[in-house]
Amino acid sequence: MNINWSPLWISIKTSFLSTIITFVIGIIVSYLMANYKGRYKGILDGVFTLPLVLPPTVVGFFLLLLIGKNGYVGKLLLNFDMTLVFSWSATVIASTAVAFPMMYRTSRAAFEQIDNNIICAARTLGLSEWKIFYKIAIPLAWPGIIAGIVLSFARALGEFGATLMIAGNIPGKTQTMPLAIFFAVEGGDMKIAMTWVIIITLISISMILILNYWSENQQKIIGKVKRKGV
Repeated sequence: MNINWSPLWISIKTSFLSTIITFVIGIIVSYLMANYKGRYKGILDGVFTLPLVLPPTVVGFFLLLLIGKNGYVGKLLLNFDMTLVFSWSATVIASTAVAFPMMYRTSRAAFEQIDNNIICAARTLGLSEWKIFYKIAIPLAWPGIIAGIVLSFARALGEFGATLMIAGNIPGKTQTMPLAIFFAVEGGDMKIAMTWVIIITLISISMILILNYWSENQQKIIGKVKRKGV
């Protein structure tokens, strides 16, 4: 059984890059939303969470309208003889779009659990909002942020519908493991499909174990801190 291992490497590098992008954008947006008290908070929260509840093909369709040749971004890139559709960059965009809500929801919940008295005390001491963000808020919300990173990576790794819509199934270029499984089954090659299923299942289980291990360690640390405080 000859296997082309490119879907594995494409999936891994796509998931890593999309997780990095999701991490940077996600913690900033989630922190701002956790502190936003405006009238449009519900609408904005719905927009940021929407890819979590929409079918991936619908997310892919919206992305196609945005970055396709007739989309706003697509037309702009055509002026520079560039295109995103059916490229590896499109797989990253698709994975980032579907993974973002995982990072956003988890991080926002972590930021909202921070005692507001700590933030107020920091402001009283003269700390800027930026320093409060990265010196106080992020360390206190770090357990939730880590959970968001793990969940975002796992979601990006399993992305199928949106990737197929805007990146296609190009072997060695945009074919990720979920796409390889689907088209292997379509072609009747169940051995190849089973191989990819086993690999992606093992990676997913590993991510769950990492998340559980992290959560257990954090509970132990919190327990020790509380006992010392008592």
